[in-house]
Amino acid sequence: MSIAHLLEDFTAQVQGCKLHLLDEDALEEQRLAAFEQGYGAGWEDAVQAQEQNRGHVSAELAKALEDMSFTYHEALTRMTLSLEPMFQSLVQLVLPDCIDRSFTHRLSEQLQDMARTQIDQLIQILVPEGRAAEVEYLLSSDMSQPPRVIEDSSLQPGQARLQVGISRREVDCVDLLSSVQQAFDSYLFEAKEALTHD
Repeated sequence: MSIAHLLEDFTAQVQGCKLHLLDEDALEEQRLAAFEQGYGAGWEDAVQAQEQNRGHVSAELAKALEDMSFTYHEALTRMTLSLEPMFQSLVQLVLPDCIDRSFTHRLSEQLQDMARTQIDQLIQILVPEGRAAEVEYLLSSDMSQPPRVIEDSSLQPGQARLQVGISRREVDCVDLLSSVQQAFDSYLFEAKEALTHD
């Protein structure tokens, strides 16, 4: 037994309308139009998907760069804080020793600079107690007028006062060392603050 009676017949005319059959050219045009329409819709979907993907990738990249930046700054801050004992040793042990050893050379440089402009003037050097012999030994013996080296109990180690004629200068290695210590302390304080705020 056939089931044809259960299926709709598309070849018959429906309610008095003519069935319009297409020839091969018209059918091919319809197929091309449908293909173009489907291709265009697919292209638009692909472009839209790519834009969404690009936006998603850009957002992920921005987040990754932000995370990387945070990680870099946190690592830099932690490394800085780990160097604190080295900074303290440098300021408290190494620099004072270097300054102490170069003290007399610094005085000699300053005196030569001052003496160039005031030849044949009285030269006086006030140094801390216990440093006069060391300074006298390093002074040039070919000066027309030998400098007077005077020990002054008010001066701390690393300080001196120079006078050539009426020109005066102070050498204060203690102040220099204190400035270096303050700079290190400020740097470490800001690094600690940055770490606590992150």
